[in-house]
Amino acid sequence: MLSIGAFAQIGQVTHRMLRHWDTAGLLVPAHVDEYSGYRSYDPSQLERLHRIVALRQLGFGLDDISSILDQGVDAGRIEALLRIRRAEVEQEHRLAAGRLIDVERRLQLIERENHMSQIEIIEKSLPAVRLAARRAIVSEQPDVAGVVGPAFDAVAEIIGDERGSLATPIAQYETTEDGLQIIAGYAYNGPTRDGFEVVELPAAEAAVCGIHLGSMDHIAESWQAIHAEIFARGLVHSGPCRELYVRATSEDQSDWVTELQQPVTRG
Repeated sequence: MLSIGAFAQIGQVTHRMLRHWDTAGLLVPAHVDEYSGYRSYDPSQLERLHRIVALRQLGFGLDDISSILDQGVDAGRIEALLRIRRAEVEQEHRLAAGRLIDVERRLQLIERENHMSQIEIIEKSLPAVRLAARRAIVSEQPDVAGVVGPAFDAVAEIIGDERGSLATPIAQYETTEDGLQIIAGYAYNGPTRDGFEVVELPAAEAAVCGIHLGSMDHIAESWQAIHAEIFARGLVHSGPCRELYVRATSEDQSDWVTELQQPVTRG
């Protein structure tokens, strides 16, 4: 018999892992002293230990390993599980490759210009949102502010702060043949009423997002950084952009916090 220390040393695993696998029923000691609780293993159990370690190194979870060990090594089943695992590893590789490109780009920016980006940009998914909103089209960029604010005010006057609706103001912007179409409103689960329309913004599996701080006078610069990052990452715009006004109460806009959201797909 081998003590837990000797067994762990030969298998190059920790005592903690052996205890965990014992609790999970994957590798139960051949003997447990009823007085001291010391675990002992039969040398033949090294074969099972190696199989567990090998499957863990392939990335299988304990449930899959338990199933494999209990049902025996069936080539067809192992092949199916390995194909699933291959797809997972390929996805992990794509994500890691993307992160590496991002790290390299940031290093080059610092080395070339000796500064960090003024806006931190991330990729994330966006949930679907049901808005109580108003819609308008403007032909000139300076007209945007004169449309968005009044649209929010008009909707807010109708719905009030019903169930905290006014906590999530969102505007969507889309370039059309007639000009820039603006949909501005609040996340809303209440009934339809006169004075606004209900607009369903679809979920986005991926979006490039950044936080703009302060006045809207300089938001174009933040959007330029978003678009540059999308191009650098080899992504493609997928649908209209959105702005989530996380904080937008002060008159001078000095403390405003706006999340810029651009849905994207892989090019």
